[in-house]
Amino acid sequence: MRRRDPSSWDKGRGQGPGADWSTLRTLFPYLWPPGEPELRLRVVMAMILLVAAKGVGVGIPLLYKQAVDVLSVSPVLVPLALLAAYGAARVMAGSFAELRDIVFVKVAQRAIRKVGLGVFTHLHRLGLRFHLDRQTGGVSRAIERGTKGIEFLLNFMLFNILPTLLEIGLVTAILWGLYDGVFALITAATIAVYIAFTLGVTEWRTKFRRAMNETDSEASTKAIDSLLNFETVKYFCNEAHEAGRYDKALARYEYAASKSKVTLSLLNMGQGAVIAIGLTLVMIRAAEGVADGTMTLGDFVLVNAYLIQLYLPLNFLGFVYREIKQSLTDMESMFRLLRENAEIEDSPGSKPLALAGGEVRFDGVTFGYNPDRRILGGVDFTIPAGNTLAIVGPSGAGKSTLSRLLFRFYDVNGGAILIDGQDIRQVTQGSLRAAIGIVPQDTVLFNDTIRYNIAYGRPGAAQDEVEEAARLARIHDFVQSLPQGYDTRVGERGLKLSGGEKQRVAIARTILKRPSILIFDEATSALDTQTEKEIQESLREVSRDRTTLIVAHRLSTVVDADEIVVLDGGRIVERGRHAQLLEAGGHYAAMWRRQQEAQTLQQRLATELQGAE
Repeated sequence: MRRRDPSSWDKGRGQGPGADWSTLRTLFPYLWPPGEPELRLRVVMAMILLVAAKGVGVGIPLLYKQAVDVLSVSPVLVPLALLAAYGAARVMAGSFAELRDIVFVKVAQRAIRKVGLGVFTHLHRLGLRFHLDRQTGGVSRAIERGTKGIEFLLNFMLFNILPTLLEIGLVTAILWGLYDGVFALITAATIAVYIAFTLGVTEWRTKFRRAMNETDSEASTKAIDSLLNFETVKYFCNEAHEAGRYDKALARYEYAASKSKVTLSLLNMGQGAVIAIGLTLVMIRAAEGVADGTMTLGDFVLVNAYLIQLYLPLNFLGFVYREIKQSLTDMESMFRLLRENAEIEDSPGSKPLALAGGEVRFDGVTFGYNPDRRILGGVDFTIPAGNTLAIVGPSGAGKSTLSRLLFRFYDVNGGAILIDGQDIRQVTQGSLRAAIGIVPQDTVLFNDTIRYNIAYGRPGAAQDEVEEAARLARIHDFVQSLPQGYDTRVGERGLKLSGGEKQRVAIARTILKRPSILIFDEATSALDTQTEKEIQESLREVSRDRTTLIVAHRLSTVVDADEIVVLDGGRIVERGRHAQLLEAGGHYAAMWRRQQEAQTLQQRLATELQGAE
């Protein structure tokens, strides 16, 4: 099917001042959360402490100047009061800064928590189409980098850039007030050139950092995809092929990282030159003032102290700005996930599904994953409450699509699906899916214990309920035989279990859910004949008095269905009970004959092999 670029949300499109402000506007409500007066008070207190710390810090060089002037006039007099005040001011400035961090840390961590939870929740709201297209490694990296970016942005933008700008303003005003405007002018001009140079070069460098992000995500995605498909790689001896793909992604990252490092060095050299020139000009001006008697030695020291006090954070400001730009880029990738539209939404005024038996009706359903590829065309059937209907047909006929539509992973293009007369588009998704249980063909388990995976059908279920479900799925005895029993971990995607064992865990999980409507999508395809017969009996017991839809390839598993529907090319070509369809001699009868012949041949080969042994 035609799909959008799977990593389109991770591209840096539109990244610039407009996107940066958009990202900050998205973040702001988390820093001033409505309905949480304690956190708002913490923000106000942190700002007060920030101003107090900088106010005291700007006063420190003035105390230092006075002490130097006293000593220069009378070397034998030790200005103890001034030195004590100097020491106390330094302690207060540092303490205010630490108290600010203590007060604000809860606000920052709450924002990170809420953003992370919001993105995670939104990802679960997105449609199946997005999750089929997405790259798990890239999404994971985007969330990880985005949350770290928030923490960095809050710590450094609020408590480094803003205080530095405040300090620049205060120092410039003091220099203007104490001396002639040349000092203030040189200082302001140097800072302006420094900031302009930093912003310009950093904007130019952003494309290299963005390229690093994209190639890093690409490499991570390839690595995770390869490791998740470890067995397939081994089956086809493609370790070298996978290493080559991964190395190509790493090579692109290497190139982007090298470019980034070279441009960083150029930026640092330019920043150092600007600071050195400004500092030299101001010190020359101050030395001339001392020489002609218009300034004291203390004034010379004061100017030097102020400039050093400014330029140290300014030198750090270059690094901070670069990292803030990177943080904004990372946050934009994460917030872009939040802007992904959920394809399937509850309609306004939708109500919970009101079950009255669980009759399922497909009324003229047409559907295609893309406009140019129709999967279903005018499908009509009804499953009366408590009855079993089986869907059979060749691969690609659209059988599994029916279960996806019933779960409302997609909306139909035409017609309607009704449960007890209610269009499923007019009921809440939560109530709809709570009423339906499915055992899929491809069973994926969580990397947790067998108990957790069975209890996932109804979290909070008691142990005896979990064990009863396992008995019905014919897996309890196997679990009890394991050294750790129900506490056995199943591994990534359940790879420590065989296909049949995973399928039986999935069956137990669905049994525990106790749904009113059951879907078995090739539910016994991974089982041997004997186990299949045992589980078929259990499934019949479980599905008794429940509306059941069976999607099957093995016709032997559906002979007892109340109705069998044969699907071909997205349309119903036959329907009826097993005996009726065999009598009709159509598609179903031909499929039955082929499967019987294949089974007979398989049994004959097995007999011959036993005889040969």
